[in-house]
Amino acid sequence: MPSTTTRPRDRLHSLLGASPPPVFLGRWVFLRLLGCVYLAAFWSLGVQIRGLIGQNGILPVARFLEAVQAAGAAWQVPTFCWINSSDPFLVGLCVAGAVLAVALIAGVAPVPFLVFLWADYLSLTVAGQTFLGFQWDALLLETGFLAIFFAPGGLWPRLGQESAPSRVVLWLLRLLLFKLMFLSGVVKLWTNDPTWMGLTALHYHYETQPLPIWTSWWMQQAPLWFHKLSVIVTFIVELFLPLLIFGPRVCRVLAFVGIGSLQLLIAATGNYGFFNLLTVALCLPLLDDRMFPARWRARLYREASSAAAPPRRRLRPWISGALAAVVLFVFIMHVVVARGASRPPVPRPILKVYAFLDSFRSVNTYGLFANMTTRRPEIIIEGSDDRTTWLPYEFKWKPGDVQRRPRFTGFHMPRLDWQLWFAALDGDIRRAPWVGNFLIRLLQGSPQVLDLLGHNPFPDRPPRYVRAMLYDYHFTDWPTRGATGAWWRRELIGPFGRPIALESRQ
Repeated sequence: MPSTTTRPRDRLHSLLGASPPPVFLGRWVFLRLLGCVYLAAFWSLGVQIRGLIGQNGILPVARFLEAVQAAGAAWQVPTFCWINSSDPFLVGLCVAGAVLAVALIAGVAPVPFLVFLWADYLSLTVAGQTFLGFQWDALLLETGFLAIFFAPGGLWPRLGQESAPSRVVLWLLRLLLFKLMFLSGVVKLWTNDPTWMGLTALHYHYETQPLPIWTSWWMQQAPLWFHKLSVIVTFIVELFLPLLIFGPRVCRVLAFVGIGSLQLLIAATGNYGFFNLLTVALCLPLLDDRMFPARWRARLYREASSAAAPPRRRLRPWISGALAAVVLFVFIMHVVVARGASRPPVPRPILKVYAFLDSFRSVNTYGLFANMTTRRPEIIIEGSDDRTTWLPYEFKWKPGDVQRRPRFTGFHMPRLDWQLWFAALDGDIRRAPWVGNFLIRLLQGSPQVLDLLGHNPFPDRPPRYVRAMLYDYHFTDWPTRGATGAWWRRELIGPFGRPIALESRQ
């Protein structure tokens, strides 16, 4: 005779009124990893924001906002810095974000805190100008925005007694992971880059990536066949595994393992701040509750068996539907307008709506390393009092002294070091005008900017002149490193612009 006793897991399914396996545990872990990402992002930015965009920083946000207001484009720049752009306020935004990130990790009031975390990071991203224009900043904004609608309501929701995750938002999160991975693979083929087509891209990558680490040197020494095999694996993970995201459980497990493993390998051989952790967090919604350890499920079922059915929110389907419509609209407009595929032209009212929604930077396209750089130009900043003897400034993370071992940054994102890598690729200071601002701050002896550096060769007073020189850097090989201890070898390319001096000190 069949038993009439309702098991806890059946009770959970009946509470949800849903046939697909629930994702309570996946959401629980996802939100806490997202809190860790927010904590790393705000902490990392907080220790360098004054030197980047503060009053005496490289690109002061106050001047930026004045220019925006003069151009009549304030509505396209959503930031709390319109209220105040002082250094204490900028640091306060970072501190507030870090504190609320800790609250999110603890599971306190996730929805309202996620709203503020998103708005706070949006404000800093907009104010950060070129220093916060990376794809992982856009990814954090998009993930954080969707998380607002994915999180459970309440002041302190308890696992198993909280409202069910929105299926629509769950699929939007999975779609975001698909976009990130699949588009990163597609752009490599779309650009027809010879290194990707010839399977040699990773032969150059470890040496030419923005901030290599000592494990990058080891990977660079691997034979060419290994690098070619690694490119094939990369294409499989980026082009084929994302297709499994929308499949049954076994397919999603394969996607989770493959994408997650690639992120761990990237984090172990390069410095990408919080990007890899954020991508791993995005993999969590692929897992339903049955994929987690038995004791986790037991706790979930125990809590669910003693809970009353959560009240259904009539507005939630409408909110989820509107959210999906906005996300799809902005993404399609990205493809149509940003890619120059508008035939026939898009009506002006639709463009205005798109421009307004796009200003919040929360629906994006992605494409990492579409073209692989095969050389590593490196900017070396030097100062002098007589234009004869030049002493180099050393940075904390980017290559400089050839004897210094490349270091791990962890979850920290050194924005100045990263942007100097991009500037070096431009090859001319006129294409990266912010570098001129940076050099002027060195002549002025700005303490906030000097704090971004690892070593100041002029501790007593600023030099009379500074210049930027461009070098070609390469990893050494086993014999050279064994004989000299050097991690790098370099050759001078030429000046990166002319030496500059402050008029008052010439």
